[in-house]
Amino acid sequence: MDLSHMQAVILCGGLGTRLREETEFKPKPMVEIGGEPILRHIMTIYSNFGVKRFVLCLGYKGEVIRDYFVNYRQNIADLEVKLVTGDVNILNHRECDDWNVVLADTGQNAMTGARIKRALKYVDNDHFFATYGDGVSDIDLHGLYQHHLDNKKLATVTAVRPSSRFGEISVEQGSVTAFEEKPQVSESWINGGFFVFDKKVFDSVPDDEGVVLETSVLNKLASDGQLSAYKHPGFWQCMDTIRETQVLNQMIKAGNAPWIKQK
Repeated sequence: MDLSHMQAVILCGGLGTRLREETEFKPKPMVEIGGEPILRHIMTIYSNFGVKRFVLCLGYKGEVIRDYFVNYRQNIADLEVKLVTGDVNILNHRECDDWNVVLADTGQNAMTGARIKRALKYVDNDHFFATYGDGVSDIDLHGLYQHHLDNKKLATVTAVRPSSRFGEISVEQGSVTAFEEKPQVSESWINGGFFVFDKKVFDSVPDDEGVVLETSVLNKLASDGQLSAYKHPGFWQCMDTIRETQVLNQMIKAGNAPWIKQK
């Protein structure tokens, strides 16, 4: 399936209050795992499936994301700077991602639904991907999009099985028989992001910064029978806390990061 016509809208404007150790100085999507912002990891997931066009919904400390992409080529190259004139010459041309990135200011205080609504003027097609700027997965985007088309609903949400926030132990007669650190919960599904929307979903959504995607948009779609669920039983992990940041970094260091396409 060719997904090159699709765009991915990524929510990048939240405060990231549960990760305050990092987000005091940068927006959450710019927190690094494996030496690169998690935002770039997310964009690479889409790029691996042929999606090269992105709309980033900026808000809190959006200037950090702007600077990263505006100066991207200079930051990965060797440079010659003429101090008298300020001219900068790029001395080599390292391989650069062939992406088109729209940096859209969607407001400092806007909620998730309002951010997507305000970014839609940069979305060209009737369907588009959307996700949060803090979660990675080995999701099959071809499968997700095909599911959306087959079910003929206005929107599709990826359902994932979360990891427990606590280690689980099995106890028999006072002895621990098994110990598993943050195992995957097998009984429930949660919103893992990685959405597909028909653009007309947002036609009736007011341009009000208080519109929350999850309660104002998805809840209504579900009530109207217009929200389908694509079940992804594979890897998914959000980055809400320092602990989860450390887990993702450890996975990369160990060479066991399922969301990274192996070359």
